Amino acid sequence: MNWKKTALIAFDAVLAGYVVLAVTAFNKPDTASLTCTQVDIEIEQDEVPGLLTPQDVKLLLQQQSQYPLMKPLDSIKTRRIAETLEANDLVEEAVVYKTIAGHVAIRLRQRMPVMRVMPDGQADYFLDQHGDPMPARLYTANLPVATGHISRQYAKQHLSQIGVLLAADRFWQNQVEQLNVLPDGTLEMVPRVGRHIVALGKPDDIEHKLERLKKFYRYGLAQAGWHQYSRISVEYSNQIVCRK
Repeated sequence: MNWKKTALIAFDAVLAGYVVLAVTAFNKPDTASLTCTQVDIEIEQDEVPGLLTPQDVKLLLQQQSQYPLMKPLDSIKTRRIAETLEANDLVEEAVVYKTIAGHVAIRLRQRMPVMRVMPDGQADYFLDQHGDPMPARLYTANLPVATGHISRQYAKQHLSQIGVLLAADRFWQNQVEQLNVLPDGTLEMVPRVGRHIVALGKPDDIEHKLERLKKFYRYGLAQAGWHQYSRISVEYSNQIVCRK
């Protein structure tokens, strides 16, 4: 009885394995006879508005003869498409894959400029959200400009974080025109509205300095007038010093 039971169990296991194999084999799509009927392009969005659109991605691939629409699925090299996209200065990462529905999916994460940097005596460039430089030719939008004594290390360590803060707040997007880095590393800000200069001091705790400044704009200058002061300092905690 034990021998018969063991044989029956073994037969059942073999039969189950055959069924699984048969179902897998018979349901596997014949990619040689399939073509790409749709390209799905998705670009990851962040707090900072990006530059690329799905139409830009399509045009880029078409220019490189890599756009997969209506091509046989087995001839589409997803890794090559991803490498083509990642070679672009605006693309941080690209993931490309095929679906069983005959589609090609493209998922992009893009680099986003947050500030234009114009250092003394050096070529200007844009700074992305990670503090890495981007060629100035890529972008013409109205971003804050940083000038003065700016090293690449200072830009990466401090200016990129400030740029992300400014870009994430619509008020500061519209209000900040320029940041100036003084020889001692302290910061001044030139606003779009008002005739004053804002002294930010050392490039630390910028978020709280901006919060105090925004409250002063809202409850102080809104009552006294935007042209009352020539200099407003938020360098030190718990105080705002104004000069007429």
